[in-house]
Amino acid sequence: MLNSLILSYTTFIYFAAAMLYLLMMVMGREFFGRLATVVSVCGLAAHTTAIVLRWLETYKLGVGHAPLSNFYESLVFFSWAIVLLYLTVQWRTKNRTLGVFATTLAFLAMAYASLPKVNSNIQPLVPALKSNWLIAHVITCFFGYAAFGLSFGLSIMYFLKRLDSEDKNNIFLKLIPGTGVLDILNYQMVVMGFLMLTLGIITGSVWAHSAWGSYWSWDPKETWSLITWLVYASVLHSRMVRGWKGKRIATLCLIGFLCVLFTYFGVNYLAGLHSYTKS
Repeated sequence: MLNSLILSYTTFIYFAAAMLYLLMMVMGREFFGRLATVVSVCGLAAHTTAIVLRWLETYKLGVGHAPLSNFYESLVFFSWAIVLLYLTVQWRTKNRTLGVFATTLAFLAMAYASLPKVNSNIQPLVPALKSNWLIAHVITCFFGYAAFGLSFGLSIMYFLKRLDSEDKNNIFLKLIPGTGVLDILNYQMVVMGFLMLTLGIITGSVWAHSAWGSYWSWDPKETWSLITWLVYASVLHSRMVRGWKGKRIATLCLIGFLCVLFTYFGVNYLAGLHSYTKS
């Protein structure tokens, strides 16, 4: 199918963008950064086109639904959300250094989706998924995951920038914004991600009630979503109430993203309503 071919090319486009962002940071050449941005925008455009084509393809096959219903499609959307959110942040901050982390995450998600064990076939929805809540739940959750992914990148950048005082001649570190700027951006990403994840949990609960008659069943994914929510709630609480900043907040954000990864990937191998290892 055409959408699969475009998505395959998009994977390599994001890899090229990541390499160009890395060259920008290693060599200190803004030219590579501008080129990386152009490549990323082209990748996002191709990515968006492929998602739309896949959506149209579902109607041609007579199963008509948003391409958000299985593990493969969730990986594709996760990657798309990361790049879209990153380009928005870049446009607002006029700084490209986060790009090396954002496009690498997008590339890894797309590369994982292309593995033979991940079923990329368009499939009809099971009865429980035939709900308008599907789109709201998936979009909010994965934009939350994308924001947490950028927070993860910003946290790594924060610790790298702390090395700047030890190595004044490192061009790679010089291009990274100051720790104060990184701390503020990290906080903003956590707030965005927390709000999106909260909406994702709420819409998922309403959807679960309409599908299975229960708002909460302590399914492994529901449980780990709650754990992830509590970790990021502690980040916001520590920041707003206890006044934590910098290193401690960055450390909590790294732990939080590990929880996100386990919520997304790890629980798929546990029996439950959200297990997609066979999807």
